[in-house]
Amino acid sequence: MLLKEDSPEKTLEKTFTESDISRIIEMAWEDRTAFEAIEFQFGLNQDGVIKIMRANLKLASFKLWRERTHGQKTKHLKLRSPKVTRHKANHRVKQF
Repeated sequence: MLLKEDSPEKTLEKTFTESDISRIIEMAWEDRTAFEAIEFQFGLNQDGVIKIMRANLKLASFKLWRERTHGQKTKHLKLRSPKVTRHKANHRVKQF
């Protein structure tokens, strides 16, 4: 997918693989993953994440996600309580 981000100075184009898009969506759905973490890993700010979500989710799913994330303190590091630490999804834990 090609994503264009408009800025006053230039237009930046990034190409993401299906795997990247899947991971961005997964991270965006997770309550404890901040937008800053997505920006660090993929270079996408909150507006870019919203564009990815809008383009790849059904309208009802996108609206539900926006309701969940709008104003949610755990999605923004500056608003997050220091008690919230790094979250590791259970399905990512290696089983020995």
